[in-house]
Amino acid sequence: MADPESAAADRTSSQQATARAWFETLQNRLVAAFEALEDAADGPRHPLAQAEPGRFDRKAWSRSDHTGAPGGGGKMAMLKGRVFEKAGIHSSTVFGTFAPEFAATIPGAAADPRFWASGISLIAHPWNPNVPAVHMNTRFVVTTQSWFGGGADLTPVLDKRRRQDDPDTQDFHTAFRQACADHAAVAPYDKFKTWCDDYFHLKHRNEPRGIGGIFYDYLSGDAFDPHLAFTKAVGEAFLDIYPKLVMRNLGTGWTSDNEREQLVRRGRYVEFNLLYDRGTIFGLKTGGNVESILSSLPPRVEWP
Repeated sequence: MADPESAAADRTSSQQATARAWFETLQNRLVAAFEALEDAADGPRHPLAQAEPGRFDRKAWSRSDHTGAPGGGGKMAMLKGRVFEKAGIHSSTVFGTFAPEFAATIPGAAADPRFWASGISLIAHPWNPNVPAVHMNTRFVVTTQSWFGGGADLTPVLDKRRRQDDPDTQDFHTAFRQACADHAAVAPYDKFKTWCDDYFHLKHRNEPRGIGGIFYDYLSGDAFDPHLAFTKAVGEAFLDIYPKLVMRNLGTGWTSDNEREQLVRRGRYVEFNLLYDRGTIFGLKTGGNVESILSSLPPRVEWP
């Protein structure tokens, strides 16, 4: 969203192009990594899972803003396979004007409702209850202000694995602690870890969604280069650690009780995403692709 009246218009446009290119590149790399996991799968399989390695179904979409004007779009990539019951890896770049009632809730949009936003979002629900569900997203938003946000969090679905001393938990935290340490001037790990714990909390149940990770927002675009570098590090850390956790657990068998526990835990996931998740609310309020926005919801779920 380049403003011709602003002396910083060219710089902002260049930043937008750079951020968008990274998110789309990361999407392609993550798609390749998840398909490689499908290829490498060797172990017990769910009876409903397909026998052949899954492949992502890619679909482009476009949107109009609330005035009916063209407003960008995105690229969906959805997978159903023998490792993942459902996985979505989506990139999008949208722009336009916020509806007045929503503009008041967004930094820098109250006086000028024009916006531009680009990002990537990933959600994975594996078949095997021993393999943790996971979420990752990063984004760059421009109004009269600009900022980066995002993070990643892990959701083991078995209570015995939802522990801070579990190897998966420790390795996931270590990966993002290192990403923050490598960019310590702009990424305080303790703050971002606590932010994640507070954000991914089901207030109505007074329980965490998972074991945490990191969450950050409003990292100013005025310091574009260091904040983009950190945002890239978040994507790289996820790309490195999550496939390792999948392969570590993929050969472990499970019981019918384990599967029911998985489905009940998925119910908690649904509750959080529909009641509290900012990304879901932002996407729906800005006329995003509903199929993409709600692809985070698991395909099978139970409530006790």
